[in-house]
Amino acid sequence: MMNMSEVSHQRIKTNDIWMHIAEQGTGPLVLLLHGFPEIWYSWRHQIGYLAKHGYHVVAPDMRGYGDTDSPLTPSSYSPLHLVGDLVGLLDHFGQQQAFVVGHDYGAIVAWHLSLFRPDRVKALVALSAPYFETSSSIRSIESFRQGFGDGCYVCQFQEPGRAERSFARYDYLTVMKKFLLYNKTDYLVAPPGMELIDYLETPAVLPPWITEEDLQVYAEKFEESGFTGALNYFRAIELYWELLGPWQGKRIDVPAKFIIGDKDIGFDALGTGEYVKGDVFKSLVPNLEVVILDGGHHFIQQEKPQEVSHEILSFISKFSTEKFHLV
Repeated sequence: MMNMSEVSHQRIKTNDIWMHIAEQGTGPLVLLLHGFPEIWYSWRHQIGYLAKHGYHVVAPDMRGYGDTDSPLTPSSYSPLHLVGDLVGLLDHFGQQQAFVVGHDYGAIVAWHLSLFRPDRVKALVALSAPYFETSSSIRSIESFRQGFGDGCYVCQFQEPGRAERSFARYDYLTVMKKFLLYNKTDYLVAPPGMELIDYLETPAVLPPWITEEDLQVYAEKFEESGFTGALNYFRAIELYWELLGPWQGKRIDVPAKFIIGDKDIGFDALGTGEYVKGDVFKSLVPNLEVVILDGGHHFIQQEKPQEVSHEILSFISKFSTEKFHLV
């Protein structure tokens, strides 16, 4: 477990929002980007580990989460906004480049930072969410609805207020347990006529990788911030379809490592496993390594912290001897 006293906290101005960051260590900059529904704390195991190995580790609360500003309109969560936040973060620290590590939606943002601004990324490690090129022929929400129906979490999260109202039937700790402890491999799809949060189970016993105290950290932050900011990421999905046309056909050429557990959501059922081992992923990200961890579920940096920390360090250390340039 990390020593919380060694982690410092501040809020900085970036891309016209105030962003809360947790940081530790000195050396080359490493950004750790969390996903849904998390905060900087999801990297508690990696922060101290990487700092002790000579890195300046910065884990922000992403836009809409925790102690970072949470714009109300979904259009403020476009890929351009999210990438802009990170470019501003690098500028704040006077760094031309950083190592970027992202999990879940944080991985999606990391992929797009590498797509839009490869000059700012030394190397990339993405967890649980591979890179898919946005199709110019079919809108994203339409494809989710066609494939899974209205019970799909992405579809249920679209309507402003719907998920917030359904989540409110439970206390915040229970909501955290329902999402963070989900250990099935099928996709997040509720039966017809049921809200997803009602369909998700609340485990009676916690797995060994997380404590009640850890879950309470998340619950308290979401009680302060609410869920709208986090849900706005999904409500902005159509903007990817609208905005990414200029990057159609462009590869991500930065050195990249992708890590996923073989028990992750959709690994077998949706063909994610075949995709990440196949040629299409490699053609989009030619400088790619893929690591599949046996028995790993979705929140893999918390579930298998030592393995994931080692995989991150072993990759970024290959590129750490080269000089980092100040802006």
